[in-house]
Amino acid sequence: MKKLSPVFVELTQDALLKAFWYKPSLRIFLQQHGIAEGALAQWHADQSKRDFIRWLWPQLVKGEKGPGVILSMARSLAEMQDFPDLERKEDTKIRIPEAKEAITRLRKAVLSINETIRETKDAEQRRKVAFEQMSARIAAQLSIEKLAGRLTEITPHLGTQEGGYQFERWFYDLAVYFELEARPGYVASGRQIDGALTIDGTTFLIETKFTTTPIGSPDIDTFMAKIESKADNTMGILVSISGFNEGAKTSASKQKTPMLLLDHGHIFNLLLSGVMTLPQVVSRIKRHASQTGSSYLGATEF
Repeated sequence: MKKLSPVFVELTQDALLKAFWYKPSLRIFLQQHGIAEGALAQWHADQSKRDFIRWLWPQLVKGEKGPGVILSMARSLAEMQDFPDLERKEDTKIRIPEAKEAITRLRKAVLSINETIRETKDAEQRRKVAFEQMSARIAAQLSIEKLAGRLTEITPHLGTQEGGYQFERWFYDLAVYFELEARPGYVASGRQIDGALTIDGTTFLIETKFTTTPIGSPDIDTFMAKIESKADNTMGILVSISGFNEGAKTSASKQKTPMLLLDHGHIFNLLLSGVMTLPQVVSRIKRHASQTGSSYLGATEF
């Protein structure tokens, strides 16, 4: 820790000498607060406790760990309410009030330094959090840029089976980037599922389409059958890079529809631009579907 002020060091020394009268009691207190046996061995039998403390204190002040040791002693002294050493003295009525007065002065100083330390730690914590947030934003931006770059790289494969596989994997990586519980493509009951993810306790099956033309009703009906064959709380997200024709939007939309539709507008204008996260986009469309029965809400309508 940083150096203690000379006044604080003096207050601690004064309280220590006034709170302990007998050498054995003071020795135990010093041992409890980390004073090495080598240092205590320097305390000769004919040397007073005051002289020993006056020798010890400069050693602590200039030592690397000394300020921490002095502060630890000060905190212990500040908590003292009783003074067994002084109660055995004939002039106890004089000694105890003097000790209490010294402890009271030290206690105020300890409270002040504790508050300063707390404020310093709080400031350091705020700086640490700010730095971590800044680092996270930079890392996130770099990751978003990489995801955007990967999507650009697979664009020449639009409409091909290979492009479809790459887009499926790309969307899974997008979900992972947003720290969602996600699963890559798999086969269930003989049906190919392009992936799954969980948002706010709801499981969504994923269907990705990397076609050159908008998706029509047949693809909606096929995916709807996959969704309805699962548990009641299962929903589906159909992601089409080329969007949906009006027939597809109508087929997907119905009362308590389990299907949500995402297109290039959501991907480029909201997700890759950093305007919203994937959970936010899905939750917004889901709320729209609950209120209107419509599975589709364009990015420009958010």
